Amino acid sequence: MATLPEKIELQVVTPERHILSEDVDSLEMPGKDGYLGILPGHAPLITELGVGILTYRKGSETRYLTVMYGFAEVLPDRVIVLAEISERAEEIDVARAAAALERAKSDTPKAGSTEADWDVVNAAIERATARLQAATRAGSGSGAAGAASASTRAPQYTAA
Repeated sequence: MATLPEKIELQVVTPERHILSEDVDSLEMPGKDGYLGILPGHAPLITELGVGILTYRKGSETRYLTVMYGFAEVLPDRVIVLAEISERAEEIDVARAAAALERAKSDTPKAGSTEADWDVVNAAIERATARLQAATRAGSGSGAAGAASASTRAPQYTAA
């Protein structure tokens, strides 16, 4: 009888660089339609990724990184994330991320704007919020990170 793997080999890659290669106990990643929890022995699947925080556990440590769009292949003993954009929480410049969020919020389209205009603003807010939340959870943030607590979600603006 085959035994279940005890760890998952997690690989996170972007077009620019290899972000992560570690053996982890579990992970949670942002799928296009919600978060997926992955444990060793998970059934194989391929999924589209959304914008959010990939959380992984290694022993008693929990670590975070942002993932923005892309795909993931899940196998019983390995997860490969091919993300358009990703960064480790400790690499995030909190002040810059907070400024990006404020800039995105102030760029709210005016009346008569197209749906595409609203989509661009919502995507920018979602990306900036994910970056601030990851930095806050990892404890790499200071004062400015408090503006986006880990429990808040990016506001969604819609055309009137």
